[in-house]
Amino acid sequence: MTVGVCSIKLHLHGNNSLKGKRRILKSITDKTRNRFNVSIAEIDAHDKLQSIGLGVAVISNDRRYTNAVLNKIVDFIDGINLAKIVDYKIEIM
Repeated sequence: MTVGVCSIKLHLHGNNSLKGKRRILKSITDKTRNRFNVSIAEIDAHDKLQSIGLGVAVISNDRRYTNAVLNKIVDFIDGINLAKIVDYKIEIM
């Protein structure tokens, strides 16, 4: 069994309210969860208006598949254009 974890740091352009941040966060997590069937949640920057820290987890039998799914998720979130990816890190265990 292979477990893949990805932490993603996002920057929200021009956001100035927690309500706006929650709306964007919910949109990103729902779309990602529905498309890839993975676990995704906000793990960092809870009190910052223009930052989101996401954590994504994938479990599979194949290390290459796990890495490919996590890379597709990063590309998908970047392609949504709701927030800019500042940094991301992928770990396979």
